[in-house]
Amino acid sequence: MFAKPYLPALLLISLLSACSGENNKPAGAAGPGMPPAEVDVITVDRGDATLTQDLPGRVQAWRTAQVRARVEGIVDKRLFEEGSDVKMGTSLFQINARTYKATASAARADMIIARQTVERYKPLLSVKAVSQQEYDVAVARVKQTEAALARADEDLENSSVPAAISGRIGRALVTEGALVGKGEATQLATIEQLDSVYVNFTQPGADLLRLRQAVRTGKLKHADSAKVELLLEDGRIYPQTGKIFFTDMAVDPSTGSVSLRAEFANPQHELLPGMFARVRFPEALAENVIRVPQRAVQSGPQGQFVMAVIEGKATPLPVKTSSMSGVDFIIADGLKGGEQVIINGLQKARPGTPVKAVPWNVAAPSILTAAKPADAKPAEKK
Repeated sequence: MFAKPYLPALLLISLLSACSGENNKPAGAAGPGMPPAEVDVITVDRGDATLTQDLPGRVQAWRTAQVRARVEGIVDKRLFEEGSDVKMGTSLFQINARTYKATASAARADMIIARQTVERYKPLLSVKAVSQQEYDVAVARVKQTEAALARADEDLENSSVPAAISGRIGRALVTEGALVGKGEATQLATIEQLDSVYVNFTQPGADLLRLRQAVRTGKLKHADSAKVELLLEDGRIYPQTGKIFFTDMAVDPSTGSVSLRAEFANPQHELLPGMFARVRFPEALAENVIRVPQRAVQSGPQGQFVMAVIEGKATPLPVKTSSMSGVDFIIADGLKGGEQVIINGLQKARPGTPVKAVPWNVAAPSILTAAKPADAKPAEKK
């Protein structure tokens, strides 16, 4: 007779238990009747790979010229627009030239008088009306006045400050009315040529020694290090490949590194001096190795691992990585080849959950030559 009042409470408890059971399902698990989550996979295989190292560097203009005042005076006018392209020989600053014009005019008048004196002395010398010494002094005076005129003309010409090279000019370092050249060649601006740029970077001397030893023992082969890639600050790969310009033959004792320089074409002036970038430097060739995209390798409390599809379920496999090959990890231990490694959809691939393996898009930019899609067939032997 007392059972009826408890029926609503029992029904409420049952409903709450059912809801709690639904909420406690692991993330990514398919519900009853739901198809397993799709994940993109590649079937890894062994192959050859170029070992690379990303080294930090700084962009430097291919050619730089400092615009300096060669004469003393007051800056009357700036003749260029800051940040514009200028041609070699173009006037950039005008220094007050009144004094230099007057000096040049006086030097020219002195030279004319000196030459006239020599011309008058010539016939007089033959009749002994003037001595040989007087005539020699007059000739020397001509040479002195010619030298003085040349200096005056040069100073007058330098009052209009020219561009030493063609390129892009930065901001003006002085303003109109400034006194320049007083005891020093005052820097007025800087011109930089940016159609090509250098990227200066360093490689640890210990890494260089290790690689040379590995090549010497036959573990690795020489890589074609003439071509290098550039990674910009935003993570993009610069579309123009560069070439190694020089390698320093000595190790810097203060840093223990070897200095290198690469040259890159810069037609759009996207690379600017002082910009930070990373040079992807090919170090050596490794044979019969396995590599996977960097995003496929995860880290946990027990170390690195990849998620693989085994018997239709997501299964973690512990791995050890060694070097890099571009954006890919070289797997030193943990994979033998033939495993289906998950590349995309890792958030849906919880350990032990059913998943559906879908071949990764082979047209993706970071597809590997040493890793092939899951449905790729081995090449037939001829």
